[in-house]
Amino acid sequence: MKKLLKALSISSLFFISCESNENDWVSLFDGESLEGWEIKIKGYELNNNYRNTFSVKDESIRVSYDNYDSFGEKFGHLFYTKQKFKNYHLKLDYRFYGEHANKFKNEDEAWNYKNSGVMLHSEHPKQMFLNQGFPVSIEGQFLGGSGIKERPTLNMCSPGTEVDINGSQAVNHCISSSSNTYHNDDWISVEFLVYADSIVHQIIERDTVISYSNIRLGGTYLSDNFTDKIDQPLKEGYISLQSEGHPIEFRNIKIKEFD
Repeated sequence: MKKLLKALSISSLFFISCESNENDWVSLFDGESLEGWEIKIKGYELNNNYRNTFSVKDESIRVSYDNYDSFGEKFGHLFYTKQKFKNYHLKLDYRFYGEHANKFKNEDEAWNYKNSGVMLHSEHPKQMFLNQGFPVSIEGQFLGGSGIKERPTLNMCSPGTEVDINGSQAVNHCISSSSNTYHNDDWISVEFLVYADSIVHQIIERDTVISYSNIRLGGTYLSDNFTDKIDQPLKEGYISLQSEGHPIEFRNIKIKEFD
């Protein structure tokens, strides 16, 4: 199966997924509440929504730091925990807005300026340690520009995981995509085609900007819960949205499962 998926072109995979019935899409977010979602913020117990980090406004999930004095590495994640997902097509819109929690003005001042993401194949938040910053998962990383330099979005990061890119193990925790840089605060539509541990394609405006394969446990940020499972394939998990210091909104979060 893995050889077959790698042999197929990225464009054909995307075409096949788009041709399926539009009625197959399921909304993970109802536009009104956080029903079905659970919160884990570093340093706080499960579902402690510290200073109202996560809320709903104008049919979007909003990450806000209005009530923070400073960010202080309070990395947070909002998990959809009604079920795990294995093979699926996920799509959503996101946009950065407002000012960084620590008032940073650009990416030269802080790595987490306009930085967030979607975590795929996440562990369940109830098994995370109190001071664990990131769930074991693979991340579709969102970055925004400040007008200074090129800064692609929809990159791949691998907290507690390893992946292969072009047939070789990724040498860095985060690998940049081939996307454009988005310097403004407009909504950006992204998609993920996920085939268990075999291969993931990350897509903006029908353009596949990065693909990676052979997803397995290991690497940087591997929690103690998984140290006896290094190199085991990561085939499924939960989906979570990240709060990493810069205000961001998410909307139109939909998923389509397939065999």
